[in-house]
Amino acid sequence: MKFPAVPAFVIFDLETTGLYPEGCEIIQIAATRFCNGEVVAGDAFFSYCKPCQHIPRFISDYTGITDQDVRDAPRPIDVLEQFSKFVGESIIMAHNGHRFDIKFLESTCARSRVTTRTVESIDSISLSKRLFGATRGTGHSLDRVMQRLGLNASKYRRHDARGDIMALADSVKIMWHRLGLDPQCSVITRRKTTLPAI
Repeated sequence: MKFPAVPAFVIFDLETTGLYPEGCEIIQIAATRFCNGEVVAGDAFFSYCKPCQHIPRFISDYTGITDQDVRDAPRPIDVLEQFSKFVGESIIMAHNGHRFDIKFLESTCARSRVTTRTVESIDSISLSKRLFGATRGTGHSLDRVMQRLGLNASKYRRHDARGDIMALADSVKIMWHRLGLDPQCSVITRRKTTLPAI
């Protein structure tokens, strides 16, 4: 009997110049490959992105990312093209991704008018709701999830994409095993989204 290949997931996080994808830009992206409930060691992606606008002071204060950090970085769409190659046939996953990160991916592609391809995406908040319940007031921010899972937030550099994907990957790993998810993560809803064509 031939079994289907175990699918890979790419856990990713963005930092941006603001909250609104229509007028704000990506300034940092980090990702790690995840397969069968485990992080794939050494299989990661990272880049700063140089926006057309200056990084607002409140964003620099929040993320630690300054204009100096992105001065020589590629433009966001160029980074997304490299990210799309890194993703390959994997399923992408971000925390609150369907409301935030994925909207920035789609908006950046649309604004740059590039040819796109369709990929599947999962919002890791779905894992949290399945594990902890979706009762109003439960709260599923990454900080709340980490707290419930007993992860020490001081181990991670939060609000920097590199630190946030480590925190998220550790959280997803624990939730994955507690939920007893199969390698396909088949009980968790997926959506279609776009990345630059490769």
